[in-house]
Amino acid sequence: MPGRSDKTVPLAVKIVVSGGLGVGKTTFIGAVSEIDPLDTEAPITQVSVGVDSLEGVESKTTTTVALDFGRITLDPAISLYLFGTPGQDRFSFLWDDLVEGALGTVVLADTRRIEDCFPAVDYFEAQSAPFVLAVNRFDGAEHFELEEVRAALGLSAEVPVLECDARERGSVRDVLGALMDRVVGFRAAPGRRAVGAR
Repeated sequence: MPGRSDKTVPLAVKIVVSGGLGVGKTTFIGAVSEIDPLDTEAPITQVSVGVDSLEGVESKTTTTVALDFGRITLDPAISLYLFGTPGQDRFSFLWDDLVEGALGTVVLADTRRIEDCFPAVDYFEAQSAPFVLAVNRFDGAEHFELEEVRAALGLSAEVPVLECDARERGSVRDVLGALMDRVVGFRAAPGRRAVGAR
């Protein structure tokens, strides 16, 4: 047929990037996005004092107040649309809308504030949703073995736990590749569903 293109239109897949305040979600998405990432960063003001704990991330001056968004084409057949959740508990009401229809999630962890991972881990485990845990390595942070992190968070052996540098494109791509492997295996199991499926 004249004018017909043989170009493959990639399948669009929604992926969520979650975790606590200051864990590196905005950096993670920005490092890999092939479009200018959308972020809703706002200055941290005195209003948040006593509400949002900055212990361990005292140098942080901005925070996501709604979402981050980016896109990466893994290969000609698949594009990942990345949605970052806000990290503060007071914005957790946005999570249900952000994760609806997502195929999987990256939960970022910061070993300086490992307890901040629990809300995200609990949320996605309660949804019976496929996720991977990516331990974002911060300069000067104490190093823990990945199995120590798994044990601290009570993660099952099925959940991949990986090291990550959210500033490095290659490292972020590796995490997303591991998530896609997890999604494929997870969806092959009977009775599984997408994140946020009603």
